[in-house]
Amino acid sequence: MRARWTLTVVLIAAAAATLAAHPQAPHAATARAGALLDRFLAPDDQPLVSYRAFRHMTASTRGGKLRASLDAWTSLDPQHGFRYEIAKMDGSGVIQKHVLLKALEAEQDAIQSAASKAQSALTPANYEFLDVNPLDDRLVRVDVKPRRNHVMLIHGHLVIESDSADLVRVEGELSKRPSFWTRRVRVVREYDRIGGVHVPIRMTSAADVLVVGASSFSMDYTYSEINGQPVN
Repeated sequence: MRARWTLTVVLIAAAAATLAAHPQAPHAATARAGALLDRFLAPDDQPLVSYRAFRHMTASTRGGKLRASLDAWTSLDPQHGFRYEIAKMDGSGVIQKHVLLKALEAEQDAIQSAASKAQSALTPANYEFLDVNPLDDRLVRVDVKPRRNHVMLIHGHLVIESDSADLVRVEGELSKRPSFWTRRVRVVREYDRIGGVHVPIRMTSAADVLVVGASSFSMDYTYSEINGQPVN
């Protein structure tokens, strides 16, 4: 039974389109799309170096019959790495221990591993960037296809702000099932720019797991400090 709980951690830690011929766009549109991707892939002028954030995490399984939540203060800095302090836990002890706490532990391990970060990054080494299409006056959708099947890579799309080239959302299915027990995992990660720094603000996932059925996870961030500066 523990294996079925633990596999959910993989979809949580995963920092979570079919191959077809694409019609050729006009040259001007292609140039604009290429320029947007170049700006998106360029190094950030203000990278996230350190933060302190309150996180509210929830998870459920068996179609919502079994639930738990966890609140924690989390921090990241170059000297100490990723740390967390539990503030409150409610609900199923099994989910608390094998999903929510394990998610924080998995994040801690992933941040400490340079190889893990490189394998999951949104870079041309890991992804093919396919169609680029406007969603509205502000947002653009970019379809992405992983270059290999891996539990940390998704098959889906990005939503990028056209003016700033900031990543707003990543959405799709894990390109490789975390376990035999998991049939399908869909992940959504949301981002925003706070105090001039691009940061994650929410992550959700949904999985279809054999025996236990539909399982879900969510994590919301509320920042108190970013790169040494307080956040109002």
